[in-house]
Amino acid sequence: MLIAAFEGWNDAGSAASTALAQIAEAWDVREVESLDVDTFHDFQVNRPMVGLSEEGERTLTWPSTTISLTVSPTLGRRIVLVQGVEPSMRWREFCRQVLDVAEDLGVSTVVCMGALLADVPHTRPIPVQTSSDDPRVQALLDVEASEYEGPTGITGVLTHMATERRLHALNVWAAVPHYVAQPPSPKATLALLTALEELLGEPTPVGELVEDAKAWQDGVDELAAEDPEVAEYVHQLEEAKDTAELPEASGEAIAREFEKYLRRRDPGHGSIGG
Repeated sequence: MLIAAFEGWNDAGSAASTALAQIAEAWDVREVESLDVDTFHDFQVNRPMVGLSEEGERTLTWPSTTISLTVSPTLGRRIVLVQGVEPSMRWREFCRQVLDVAEDLGVSTVVCMGALLADVPHTRPIPVQTSSDDPRVQALLDVEASEYEGPTGITGVLTHMATERRLHALNVWAAVPHYVAQPPSPKATLALLTALEELLGEPTPVGELVEDAKAWQDGVDELAAEDPEVAEYVHQLEEAKDTAELPEASGEAIAREFEKYLRRRDPGHGSIGG
């Protein structure tokens, strides 16, 4: 399986790139490829960063895309991680190079993670939508095709070209409250890792994200309480969210939650590639 996330337009609150970085940090990764930065980036859009090393020497870090390989600790599944900044140009060539490396590594499934700003309250679970235009994935995971029409990011292009190559492809998106758009967004990152856990059929490394998400929510609560207009707006979002989710209190919803419980007890149950 290949899992990709890109900083930039596809990454509200840095939720998706942080989720992938969490996996890369917790699991032992080995870099296998780095795409040429001069080919795909406009440095007036994504500028290199100047900093100081631990030795006090001046360093220059360029925007890049790395492809790494790891093995999941529970099931021993080979996972390819694609991390980087959304390229500025030559998207088709960029995706061709990523998918060429993926196929050389034996990838059969491509998962792109992203995050978008939305009218959702920070006090409720972060909505995560999994979609796929691949009928095989739809049947296996009981997901639907995306109904979105409009501008797309590099994640949309990558999954589209993966499907053209007859690879399994799906997108996982978290909705970040638009009124707290600045990163980090640990609650959205945690929601993405939880959704990814269901796809993998084994636990993902959440680290301290549970505590970080609670602290983040408490902090936003305090800020909202200081502004009556913001507090009222959040209350309206809560009412709209709760009303929309009333049909979820059904036997079907309970069955889905029980299915999640079974997956945690039996890694590999209903997972992609399991």
